[in-house]
Amino acid sequence: MIMTLKILCLSNGHGEDAIAVQIVQELQKYPLPPSLAALPIVGEGYAYTKMPRLSIIGPRQKMPSGGFIYMDGQQLWQDVKGGLLKMTFTQLKALKYWISSETQLGHQVVIFAVGDLVPLLFAWLSGVPYAFLGTAKSEYLVRDKTGKLASNSWVESFQHWSKSVYFPWECWLMSRSKCRAVLARDDLTAQILRKKSIRSYYLGNPMMDGVKLENSLLSIDRSDAKILGMQSQVTITLLPGSRSPEVYANWEIIIQAVVGLLETFPQQKFLFLGAIAPNLSLEPFITLLQSYHWQTELEMRTDTQNSILQLPVDRPVPTFFFGEGNIQFPVKLTSQNKNASMILDRQAFPEFLHRGNLAIAMAGTATEQFVGLGKPAIAIPGNGPQFTSAFAEAQSRLLGISIILVKHPKEVADAVKSLLNDPERLQLITKNGVQRMGKPGAAQRIANFLMELNWM
Repeated sequence: MIMTLKILCLSNGHGEDAIAVQIVQELQKYPLPPSLAALPIVGEGYAYTKMPRLSIIGPRQKMPSGGFIYMDGQQLWQDVKGGLLKMTFTQLKALKYWISSETQLGHQVVIFAVGDLVPLLFAWLSGVPYAFLGTAKSEYLVRDKTGKLASNSWVESFQHWSKSVYFPWECWLMSRSKCRAVLARDDLTAQILRKKSIRSYYLGNPMMDGVKLENSLLSIDRSDAKILGMQSQVTITLLPGSRSPEVYANWEIIIQAVVGLLETFPQQKFLFLGAIAPNLSLEPFITLLQSYHWQTELEMRTDTQNSILQLPVDRPVPTFFFGEGNIQFPVKLTSQNKNASMILDRQAFPEFLHRGNLAIAMAGTATEQFVGLGKPAIAIPGNGPQFTSAFAEAQSRLLGISIILVKHPKEVADAVKSLLNDPERLQLITKNGVQRMGKPGAAQRIANFLMELNWM
């Protein structure tokens, strides 16, 4: 009797869900694809709900903190009061029941865990074979190619002592016989884990699969000295994050940085690209810009445009689209002194990443993807709960010289000046981004690996 392979994806957060979905999409392309299911441990698992031929098991609930690993004790307590412990036990019970039911039906049940300790622990508790894709940790957080980084906390000191960014209990879970493979987010991390006798591999980072362009653009600006010279328009991508209401506070900080840039470079032409998450309305972002005297134009995307940055040539009628009271299509605004334009869009994320020469960023995954394209990002810590000082500092370790961390939005202009005057640094940033984040195609490579893996 040939058993049907049944893969259950475990993930704990919106970003992790999205990564798992990318790999699921590749698995579904097989002529005889495995049967697929998912258990989103944190949040509502929205990314999974859009997938055909994928069942979602267990209860789902959005937690106050959003499940961020850099949450403080107060945020954790809010989650506990919000039903975290009850939800966890209910999910584990549902997991055990589902595995028992599928096994009785003759399926070979395996688990693909994506994220951090939580899905890894769930996978081990399941009692079935599992593979783990570690998206939350990288050895770059505590070391680089030349050696260990300075410790800023007792946690980092402990990680240095244990000779890995992963804690001993995490390594224990990854070294169990049921753990068939650990897929690291970069080659350095895979090397360190192999030294601990963990079956670790590096197949690339699926985050970079999310920035592929559907339309081929004739010219993609890079962050080299020629483009960033003050003789042409400088394009800056704005990444405020995706979590409401934090994103609106982040947006105001970013706009303060934009104001400082325009004051510092009054003769320079700027194009700002605001990459707004699809789940957010554009209206609060526009309202804030208008309070800073930006003026809205009616130049929108048209059917004749391949790119929102292409100007229509046949003078189509400008349109301003609304849906359920929310602006749905891109909006263009102009600064008070007319030397800067800004486009806000909820559907042009990959293009905005590719078009930007540099970014002003207060985001997690989006910042990593931008850096992976070989470009610098200037990061400003906010009040959280996600993009706090601790998160930003960890991100700067993770991404190295590609992140320029400032404490205040007024410092952004000086950071841009510093970049403009250092072409060698920009070349190093280009190499560093690819080294730390890898090249596209990881989702397909991981799917192939899972299909060829000996699960028995």
